[in-house]
Amino acid sequence: MSGIKPVGSHKEKRLSYATIRNLKEAGSYGDGNGLYLKVDKSGAKRWFQRIVIQGKRRDIGLGSAALVSLADAREQALQHRKAARSGEDPIAAKRRSTGILTFEEAAKRVHKLFEPTWRNAKHGQQWINTLTAYAFPTIGSKRIDTVTNADVLAVLMPIWTVNEETARRVKQRIGTVMKHAMAEGWRTDNPAEAITKALPRHDRSKVVHRRALPCGAVSHAIATVKASNATQATKLAFEFMVLTATRPSESLKARWSEFNIDAGLWTVPAARMKAKKDHCVPLSKRCLAIMGEARILRQAESDLVFPGTKKDRPLSENTLSKLMRELNIAAVPHGFRSSFRDWAGDETTHAREVIEFCLAHVTKDKTEAAYARSSLLSKRSKVMDDWSAYLDATSCS
Repeated sequence: MSGIKPVGSHKEKRLSYATIRNLKEAGSYGDGNGLYLKVDKSGAKRWFQRIVIQGKRRDIGLGSAALVSLADAREQALQHRKAARSGEDPIAAKRRSTGILTFEEAAKRVHKLFEPTWRNAKHGQQWINTLTAYAFPTIGSKRIDTVTNADVLAVLMPIWTVNEETARRVKQRIGTVMKHAMAEGWRTDNPAEAITKALPRHDRSKVVHRRALPCGAVSHAIATVKASNATQATKLAFEFMVLTATRPSESLKARWSEFNIDAGLWTVPAARMKAKKDHCVPLSKRCLAIMGEARILRQAESDLVFPGTKKDRPLSENTLSKLMRELNIAAVPHGFRSSFRDWAGDETTHAREVIEFCLAHVTKDKTEAAYARSSLLSKRSKVMDDWSAYLDATSCS
């Protein structure tokens, strides 16, 4: 082989660390398995492998001898030979690997891709902020195909039992980035899922749920708000939210264009729903009366049903939360959905599936999902009418 200078008589592992250190003459020195040390006239030394790939002889650079040890060079050469023998092209694989992103780069790409799907800008910012704070310092600079189960454990263990909710979100978001890497062909596994059984179980008995009132106390809360010094828009929005059992943001951002008053229906657009699906809400007589009162508050050139103090800006959830505290109502705005659920489940004979549909809960049960293909509008309308009647009745007791 022209230009190749043999070292020793064995076919493999001809070179040694001492030999490599003492080589001065320019040329290529074979070690076996197609691995060579190239010594330049300048004295610089680098590794390359001569190998047959898919019937053609090719050379693969393996790096400087100052950075790549003899053992590492031999391991790379061995892996390349195995790949070539199985019909793969290690050169093409190496070329592809140079385009693989670090975990941080991949996470930022996923964050950008998901931007149109965030419920709001705040949620999107929280998504990347948690990874910036907890994941990037440990695995951010690692190429995503090299992140191991142990690496993800190293991210999660310091916070897993200290800040459970944040830890679960970090794990879920790392998993999302890994799924993207799998889709790109950079990985074949998701370490965020693989380590699940290696993490301690959280004590769910200590979870603090959103504060909610017993269903029998809800009508008194409505009366308390009505008698308060809150703005009329705030009073109407609060009662409407309770009557419809919707999430605060869904009610507070309601727009007139979403309502069919004649049909007694309100369609909350998918963009404002947690499940990202349109949600049709049947309106009770009291809800329709609230809509009539809200018309008086309608601002020029604004489509908002419950406008805030700033032009074309809705009331904020903080406004309702602050009001609950000031009036000593032992609940948060979102908690009234729980009050509705307790009433519907304990005080009525309405089917569970219908109640869950009223709350726009996404079901994972295949049987329930099939059952829920219908909007169940007439049945849900009866539930909402009964809820309104119950609140009216208990307000008089």
